[in-house]
Amino acid sequence: MEFSQLLTFTLVAALLVMSPGPNGMLIFKSVTTSGKAAGFANVAGFVGAFYLHGALSILGISVLLVQSAQLFFIVKMLGAAYLCWIGVNALRAAWQGSAANSVQPVPAPVKLQSIRHALVEGFLTNALNPKVSMFYLAAFPQFIPLGEGASAAFLLVLIHSVINLLWFSGMVLLLSRFMGFARAGVIQRALKAVTGAVFVTFGIKLASFEA
Repeated sequence: MEFSQLLTFTLVAALLVMSPGPNGMLIFKSVTTSGKAAGFANVAGFVGAFYLHGALSILGISVLLVQSAQLFFIVKMLGAAYLCWIGVNALRAAWQGSAANSVQPVPAPVKLQSIRHALVEGFLTNALNPKVSMFYLAAFPQFIPLGEGASAAFLLVLIHSVINLLWFSGMVLLLSRFMGFARAGVIQRALKAVTGAVFVTFGIKLASFEA
């Protein structure tokens, strides 16, 4: 694979990563409500989902997903329902939230549970998003020369993952600096309300997305 192809893919992937979407909002929600470790757990979940999509694309399963209208609809609606579920939970927490609880130190077992939950959230937010599969299916034929196969494809997935890791890790570190302000009770409820509404909007947009 030529350097120019790698550079072009890197630029395309970077623009995709930096564009506003559910990943950024999930990081924002996790860091401001559960802390820096939960944000990094989200990022780990993102990367795991990218490798899943990359493997499925190489195996050709994603081609079936895109070509089968019924299967694409099922995966799309599952992803949309999951985003809406995250949003509704955030809105419910904003409605029922207690300022006293939001400023209490989080016990170790609960914190560990929140980190695991953040990891799963990060993974499912991307694993159930058919747009990621479509990106890889569109990118692989464009940037991988004939005959280079799976190793070149996973190199592209690695580049995409590293860009995500750097971009969203930077976001986690930046947001964590404002955690003291964000953990105030009124601010917590406002943040949960905003992120909840945004996630529901993303879910509706994904449900109306046509391949």
